[in-house]
Amino acid sequence: MSVSAETTPYPLLPLLGRGLGAGGLAGLASGLFSLLLAEPLMDRAIRLEEKRSAAAHAGPTGHAGHSHAAEAEEVFTRGTQHFGLVVTAVVVGLAIGVFFTLAYVLVHRTAPMDDGRAWQRGLGLAGAGFLALSLLPGLRYPANPPGVGDSGTVTERQGLWVAALVIGVLGLVLARQLHLRLGRAGHGLPARQSAAAAAVVATLAALFLLPDNPDAVPVSATLLWDFRVLSLAAHAVLWAALGALFALLSTRLAGSIRPGRGTGAGSRATADL
Repeated sequence: MSVSAETTPYPLLPLLGRGLGAGGLAGLASGLFSLLLAEPLMDRAIRLEEKRSAAAHAGPTGHAGHSHAAEAEEVFTRGTQHFGLVVTAVVVGLAIGVFFTLAYVLVHRTAPMDDGRAWQRGLGLAGAGFLALSLLPGLRYPANPPGVGDSGTVTERQGLWVAALVIGVLGLVLARQLHLRLGRAGHGLPARQSAAAAAVVATLAALFLLPDNPDAVPVSATLLWDFRVLSLAAHAVLWAALGALFALLSTRLAGSIRPGRGTGAGSRATADL
């Protein structure tokens, strides 16, 4: 399908600025969410880990355990770590905002910027990002509280997580391509959506072909479940805030540009896909 010459090009630099702003604010929202709801669970997990470590190094009289606890005194206070959590979340949000903007421009490069669908596109891309980079990998390798995991398996766990991210992204690309190709072939929306859903299910199945997490999780089931749910919820807050804020800012940008030409039928048909 040819791209109409009347399609208004996306101004990359202004959009990148808005992506940075949306990403930073979304990261702040996610960081504050984690600080208020997930950090108390982290504190409980850390206390449990300290007790296990002390018991493992304690001698018959318990003095060795006291000595080990003193040696393992944390370098940064929990207050400093809480502040670092929020700062890290903002930095991560800024980085994701940049990649989100580039993906937005790439995916919607043939769509008219001023057709009033920026909100739908922003939330749709954010939903796809959450599915590919948070939900699907998180179902295969759920988040664990701090202190859980052998330091000797860090590289292996990181490799597994990166592989899960790659598979998640490739699966979403496949789902979108199936949706587009079936649309061009004249198939209706139910067939396109069913094919995309099947691609997502196949992606999840491929993720479970990866090796299991090599580390045991020696914490209570209730604490582990609560932590994993809140961790996934923090990701949802990040992506939802990013999509909404970016859509709002890009809509205002489109209104300020006010192109003089109308939207071509060919580009609008592409946007509807």
